Amino acid sequence: MLKVAWNKHYAHKLPVGHRFPMEKYDLLPEQLLHEGTLTEESFFDPECISEERVLRVHSNEYLAKLMNCQLSKKEERATGFPLSNQLVKRELMISQGTIQAVDFAIQSGVSGNIAGGTHHAYRDRGEGFCLLNDIAIGSSYALNELRLKKILVVDLDVHQGNGTAKIFENNPYVFTFSMHGAKNYPLHKEKSDLDIPLPDGTTDLEYLKILRETLPDLMDEVSPDLIFFQSGVDILDSDKLGRLALTINGSKQRDLIVFSEAKKRGIPVVFNMGGGYSKKISIIIEAHANTYRIARDLHF
Repeated sequence: MLKVAWNKHYAHKLPVGHRFPMEKYDLLPEQLLHEGTLTEESFFDPECISEERVLRVHSNEYLAKLMNCQLSKKEERATGFPLSNQLVKRELMISQGTIQAVDFAIQSGVSGNIAGGTHHAYRDRGEGFCLLNDIAIGSSYALNELRLKKILVVDLDVHQGNGTAKIFENNPYVFTFSMHGAKNYPLHKEKSDLDIPLPDGTTDLEYLKILRETLPDLMDEVSPDLIFFQSGVDILDSDKLGRLALTINGSKQRDLIVFSEAKKRGIPVVFNMGGGYSKKISIIIEAHANTYRIARDLHF
């Protein structure tokens, strides 16, 4: 059974008019249940992560600011969110969900988190709708507590995984791969172990060709014990923030490449939802749902 982290706090309430589509965190599990891709037993409900696990990745000072809601106005603006205790609790639950997904992925080959993919969070600050870096926290858990030897981060969100790249820039046990829009946020790109910046308007044909030519060899070269897949659907041509030109089918084929290549090699995958900002919420839900459909169909 495909196990997926989901908590009611994921759909955190934001001020009316906020551009981040929080409703997708409730609508996606509803869709997956409705169509039978997942059952109620598929979902697990994470609680808050321990501070000890967070502090393997984030600084004491930064975590204390979050826990006490003491970010400066400038720091808060950089996150894109109005800071609240409820929002911090949400981020703590997301990170715990990713940690538990690691365990389930190792057991069955794949596991997901309805939220997560908070790849813009740095060790000492938040950015771009991300407060805590759940991919980095999950990687740290896998390395330090499960004693895995090598992690591969496959970040295919349209925005570079800058926080993850910076956190692991001198870590030989985590290989960061980011394929993203060259002219998109963030303005200043960090250096991943492998970056592939894409021009505006990149289509299905171009995108999938690059991925097919890159990812299988990368998996063989890195030979990871675990993959974190950032499966943002802001690569779509309908996305308000994306600037690429993939179709829903192109995004689906992207997911199929990642999951099938990992399965061929027996590498477990933890996948996170990441970004998606199309005007029609139905497009966002359909594209995200494809990721879960493929993961389930390949493994269960």
